[in-house]
Amino acid sequence: MSNTHTTDERDLGEAGAQLSTAPREESATSVPSMGVIAWARWFWRQLTSMRVALILLFLLSLGAVPGSLIPQNSVDELKVQTFKEAHTTVTPLYEKLQFFDVYSSVWFSAIYILLFVSLIGCIVPRTLQFVGQLRGRPPGAPGTLTRLPAYTTWRTDADPEQVREAALGILRKRRFRSHTVGDAVAAEKGYLRETGNLLFHIALIVMLVAFAFGQLFKSEGGKLVVEGDGFANTITQYDDFKSGSLFDNDDLVPFSFDLDDFVGTYERSGPQRGTPRTYEARVTYSEGADGAPKKKVIEVNKPLVVDGTKVYLNAHGYAPVISVKDGRGKEVYRSAVPLLPIDNNVTSTGAIKVMDGYKDKSGKKTQLGFQAFFVPTFAGDGKGTMFSQYPGADYPVLALNGFHGSLGVDSGLPQNVYQLDTSKMKEFKDSNGDKLKKRLRPGESMKLPDGAGSITFESVKEWASFQISRQPASGWALTGAVGAVLGLAGSLFIQRRRVWVRAVRGSDGVTVVEMAGLGRSESARLPEELAGLAAALHDVAPSAPDPDPDSDPDPGRPSGQSAEVPAEGAEK
Repeated sequence: MSNTHTTDERDLGEAGAQLSTAPREESATSVPSMGVIAWARWFWRQLTSMRVALILLFLLSLGAVPGSLIPQNSVDELKVQTFKEAHTTVTPLYEKLQFFDVYSSVWFSAIYILLFVSLIGCIVPRTLQFVGQLRGRPPGAPGTLTRLPAYTTWRTDADPEQVREAALGILRKRRFRSHTVGDAVAAEKGYLRETGNLLFHIALIVMLVAFAFGQLFKSEGGKLVVEGDGFANTITQYDDFKSGSLFDNDDLVPFSFDLDDFVGTYERSGPQRGTPRTYEARVTYSEGADGAPKKKVIEVNKPLVVDGTKVYLNAHGYAPVISVKDGRGKEVYRSAVPLLPIDNNVTSTGAIKVMDGYKDKSGKKTQLGFQAFFVPTFAGDGKGTMFSQYPGADYPVLALNGFHGSLGVDSGLPQNVYQLDTSKMKEFKDSNGDKLKKRLRPGESMKLPDGAGSITFESVKEWASFQISRQPASGWALTGAVGAVLGLAGSLFIQRRRVWVRAVRGSDGVTVVEMAGLGRSESARLPEELAGLAAALHDVAPSAPDPDPDSDPDPGRPSGQSAEVPAEGAEK
């Protein structure tokens, strides 16, 4: 608060006070010099001040930056591990600073809690004070209105009571809270400014509570589903799953869905060739254990919503249907194998793993593995490496090379389903002793050497990956965000101001009308508004004729000063 403003409040008394519920800021010289209680009170006042709240809010935003730039364990542990392997120099520092777990770190939680306490400690007393102001009435006019930043006066033949009654009606018509105090009318307007200020603070608290509640009780997981397969919302069905610290598995909403078909169409010509035009998963879902089947089309940003749980469509790819026969012609494996896209034209790679049921020519159980490279629209023949020239499955080709031995799955260690561990396997060789490899079209087969059987590319299916998430209190967070914007707009664009109209009879029997206004800060709008009010009142109580220049009806006025000031208003 400026020294000028402080001086004005002291000079104007109650009329210039309490235009805001903001607590007074204490200077460094007011810090208590002794006493634990005094120090505690000083610390509490600093914590609940607007300055500290803004600093904490800035620190909270700044603290979220590393959480956005650095991979987080709560989001993707694999990305965190990859980051650590690629940045061995900074990784120890990041671990000490808890940059891989920003939102659950000690320092971020401390900022969060301090901001929460600061807002609560700021809102409660200000709300009580504001309620008291609403229940009260605007203060009476100060003794000298000329001290105020906006001021005007004129003389009229109307009676003082008539002027005050007219002023009261005009002010109330313009939505001023007004009443008559002694020889003046006191009015006040702009309470929505403080309402907006309080709404902004309350909305921030709602957002903080919603964010904390959502982090504690959230659940989120991913699932890849091939056409014809389905998903039930149980922990065992997820490919990966993460949840808040207070989440209970029993909180999962019971529902299931089947992927009937994935429909993807793409631009065929022009500079946007290959750009998706249709990208939708058509599913049949059921709510609860015995819910009736319903049809739904899931699109990007148009999720399936079941009792607050949202199923988002994330990605798409191809799953060649593969069958494997042993040397006796017995089919030991048939499955649609999802492959991982590596470019925008859905060129895909992956691994086919035959873990059970296969026996070699001597009848010994063994395992097979095939490295797969798939293109939905073949190109690159004769150029060394094939690639896809279009994301649609116009001319699908699957390239394979095989291995036999141990896949390493019996060790109990997790494996990447898209990669093949060949450390304990031997590569199949053709009749010339070269690597056995072949490009297959749907319906074609590759024979394995020495009567080891065959592998057939039967057909192509498509897969879609879904993110199933439940974020409690997300509606409250949105409500808080909207409320914060509205409250901030109100506190910025609405000005709280007071207006007084004094009408007294002069020594010559002519009524002297004085009007003055006071706002929280200097603003050109206040004199303009006062000029409009003065003009409306002047129509009811017009100026009286100028007095005889040879006489001075007001001997207290300095020589040469006019008794009338134009009604447009005059700033101090």
